[in-house]
Amino acid sequence: MSAPMIQYVVVRSDLLGLLKWPTGAVIAQACHACSAVMHLFHSDPNTQTYVADLDAMHKCVLQANDEDALKSLAEALKMDSIDHKLWIEQPENIPTCLATKPYPKDEIQKYFKKFKLFK
Repeated sequence: MSAPMIQYVVVRSDLLGLLKWPTGAVIAQACHACSAVMHLFHSDPNTQTYVADLDAMHKCVLQANDEDALKSLAEALKMDSIDHKLWIEQPENIPTCLATKPYPKDEIQKYFKKFKLFK
């Protein structure tokens, strides 16, 4: 049996608190990042496996405290060649969310252990 596939989504929690963004706008950031990463890597074997059973997709939505935490995560993933999309909201040019392409959970879980579930 193959390892379970997962897509990690990390959203800045300070968008709701400190910056007072509406909840819908923050949810839209996660949707943008997920849509973009799935488009960028649509023909990747992991992505194809993930979408082969739409009713069994698994996502983990986590929170980064601020822009620096999100950018640090993006750098760590980039250094280790983990495919992802850092969504930068325009025209404000604000990094808001990061989504990975789907991976076997045991391959990428370690990058996300320090982040809490988004609430």
